[in-house]
Order: sequence, then C-alpha cells, then structure tokens
Amino acid sequence: MIPISDENSARLKPIFTVTIALICIAVYVWEERLGMDMAGAFRSYGFVPSTLMSPHDVVAETSGLPPFATIVTSMFLHGSIWHLLGNLLYLWVFGNNIEDAMGHARFLLFYLVCGVAAALTMAFLDSTSGVPMVGASGAISGALGAYMLLYPRAKITVIVPILIVFYPFRISAVWVVGVWFAMQLLNAATATPDSPGVAWWAHVGGFLAGMALTPFLKSAAIPYFGPRLRRGPWD
Repeated sequence: MIPISDENSARLKPIFTVTIALICIAVYVWEERLGMDMAGAFRSYGFVPSTLMSPHDVVAETSGLPPFATIVTSMFLHGSIWHLLGNLLYLWVFGNNIEDAMGHARFLLFYLVCGVAAALTMAFLDSTSGVPMVGASGAISGALGAYMLLYPRAKITVIVPILIVFYPFRISAVWVVGVWFAMQLLNAATATPDSPGVAWWAHVGGFLAGMALTPFLKSAAIPYFGPRLRRGPWD
C-alpha cells in the first residue's frame, strides 16, 4: 500500500518541506558523482551508532565531524535512487500538512528533533553497530506520527500493486499510517541486529517522537484528530 497523495489542503506554502527535498536531491547527485567513493561518504557522514556509544573503542574512517553531528548529515544521504524517491514521496504526502499545522520554523525544529530521536533509538538498541545509518526516513516517520494525531480522518489515495497492476483507492489516514507503523514494529522485531538493511527501530523512534512533540509544536488553531467528514475508512 503506497500513498501517493492526500485530500488535506494546506494554508501555508511548504517552504521547508520543499527545501528539505531539494537538499536531499542535491546531496544524492553529489553522492552519484563520487562513484566508487560513495561508500566512503556514508562512513564519513552517515551515523554509526558505535561511534557515539563507544567512541574510544572504535576505529573508523570519519570526516572529522563529531558523532552527534553525523546524525544531522545522515538525514540528507540516501543509499539509492529508490531510497530517495520513497522518502521524498512520504515527505511530500505527509510533511506539507505538518508544516502547515506547526508553521515553518517549528516544523524545521520538529523534523530535525525527530531525526535525532530516530538515530538515538537505533543507537541505544544496537549500540555496537558499525553499519552507517543514512536517510531521511527517521525524521519523516515523525511527520507520520504527527499526521496520525492531527489528521487521522484525512483521505489518502494509495496504490496497491497486485502482480503487474496498480490499483488506486482512497482510505483514511489512520489505516494507512496504522498499517505502516505495524509493519515497522514487525520488521524491527524480526530483523537481525547489526546487519545492513533498513533501520526499522529508527522509524519506530521517529514516529513516537513525532507524536510526543506534536502537542508542543502544533498551532493552537489546529485541533487533534481533524474534522469528521465521512463515515468509515473507505468512500
């Protein structure tokens, strides 16, 4: 189930949502130009949990940045074009409404703090991992957590791939985000620690951080749970 758009209009122009997307794109172009040196960029600017949790025991190739700073730089790196496009899709569908609900400056703060919370979740749960974490998905997961609180009844257009056919339909955000979060928990619980792949626990940490931060950063004019416009999850 892949979300491609929502029916939740925004009042403000998504300045930082677009800016974050453009920075991610620019950084990925830079990565591609590195060629075989891309792996070195990941080691230098990706976040490696063991360098933060056990810095004296680690010998690693670094850029000279302190480990905590690489949490921020890692949010703008992506491992492949599909990794990038998937994150940008979720950022656009869900991020613009959260920026609208919080305002530009508070949304930027929210995004960065959720990304930090996601990385720290992974670091505490797998403190010896030497695998670099890269990607915006931890921070974007925070936007999904906020969306669950603020707009669970908003209609999301999703596509479901069945064999080679993609079927579009609309469903309430509570189901889209709820299924997504359940999948993160399931994958996190069954993933092999310290192995390359998706940082599932980072997604869980970012999501929970987004829910926790939303009450403090949302505009007072934005209610929780949004207006009830229709009955049932489907039209």
